[in-house]
Amino acid sequence: MTTTIDLLGFADIEDAAARIASVCVRTPLLESPAINELLGGRLFLKAESLQTTGSFKLRGALNRLAALTPYEREKGVAARSSGNHGLAIAHCARLLKLRAVVIAPRSAPRAKIDRIASLGTEIVLVDDIHQLAAVADRIVRDRNLVLVPPADDPWIVAGAGTVGLEVVEQAHAARTTLDALLVGCSGGGLTAGCVVALDTMSPTTSVVAVEPAGFAKMARSIAAGRRIDNTADNTPAGHTICDALSGPYTAALPFEIVRDIGMAPPLAVTDAEVRHAMRVAFAEFGLSVEPGGAAALAAVLSGRFPLQGRSVAVVLSGRNVDADLAGAILGGA
Repeated sequence: MTTTIDLLGFADIEDAAARIASVCVRTPLLESPAINELLGGRLFLKAESLQTTGSFKLRGALNRLAALTPYEREKGVAARSSGNHGLAIAHCARLLKLRAVVIAPRSAPRAKIDRIASLGTEIVLVDDIHQLAAVADRIVRDRNLVLVPPADDPWIVAGAGTVGLEVVEQAHAARTTLDALLVGCSGGGLTAGCVVALDTMSPTTSVVAVEPAGFAKMARSIAAGRRIDNTADNTPAGHTICDALSGPYTAALPFEIVRDIGMAPPLAVTDAEVRHAMRVAFAEFGLSVEPGGAAALAAVLSGRFPLQGRSVAVVLSGRNVDADLAGAILGGA
């Protein structure tokens, strides 16, 4: 029987940290006395929005591409993505001089698509987001490329896990042990990576996945004991501004890791709560954060995860948002 340690261990995250150190930024862990006083605890923001390419996705993409064999490098890579993973792949492919193709939904934010194109990576736009995986598989097969999925890959998850590693180290430097770490969750790569990191470094710290209301995949999968595909059972999802977290299912490897190690019950936040979190991040910290990147902060500010008497960190996972949407949200009441 395959165990979690066979899938991914803490040593893999340490290896990833060493492999990506020369390129990825060690992003700051920020704290606001005013927010702490207001909410009655210590709140830390891991500003992955300041990461090169604008999201934590660079960590996993670089870790995976740096591990390619010479034969795989010659073939080139393909990635399916709503934006941030594709942008990270494009950046790394240019850095490592690899051929790359990104398959993205036509509904992806223009800010992300334009930045991918600016790096010289070929983009294939798909009208139906539910056909993204099938189109990517066909392109990989027809062009003999290496598929680099956004979450279902041990190198990707290990790279994402370096976020958790840094958070624990930075919290210790701030003379605190975290009660919880909250992360936005779509495919589950960041969630699973942080679960592995904290299981070794800070086992008393709960990892909490935060999803958009109406788009819960991790919560439904944990409750069912198996992976749930929101499109397979025609679950009505409604609408969310959190494009980075709106995927229909949790990836297989992250779900196995989370199921085997365990984690706190996931939470869901509304678009209104996310908008408020984006405004707070900008007003209090001077940070531009995309909607999906603000979900974890929204869970604390809304009281869905009370801060009172606790020491809690949240990951601001990305900043890549269209200027018009950001302006409308930041200018709101």
